[in-house]
Amino acid sequence: MTMSRSPITCHVLDSSTGKPAEGVVIRLQIFESSGTDGPDIFHPLAKGVTNADGRCVDLLPPVGSGEAKEQNTELVAGQTYKIVFKTKEYFQRTGRDSFYPWVEITFIIESSKEHYHIPLLISPYGFTTYRGS
Repeated sequence: MTMSRSPITCHVLDSSTGKPAEGVVIRLQIFESSGTDGPDIFHPLAKGVTNADGRCVDLLPPVGSGEAKEQNTELVAGQTYKIVFKTKEYFQRTGRDSFYPWVEITFIIESSKEHYHIPLLISPYGFTTYRGS
């Protein structure tokens, strides 16, 4: 099954203004366990920025595409990933202080053929998320 969109998308809404959060920098990382001998680390996989609607829909190439295979960005079932939203810069641009400089959401891919949508609601002093559709 080939999708025509990124297998991971996100949407950031500023709940303190009721509007989409445009220009939030996003980093997608993949987890590597070193077992008992070394540190567990996350490696950079992709980066993006939310659009005027607060969405990032082109984080990764579509599943099954030649580009995904070339860039080695195919999702792996059972693998742990992390998406990092750089919220401090967004709030600074809008003239507000904030408590959290970034929001990290760690999740496990259940199936490499599914789409994963990660909504984030932010305010200067709080955030919430869930698995979207």
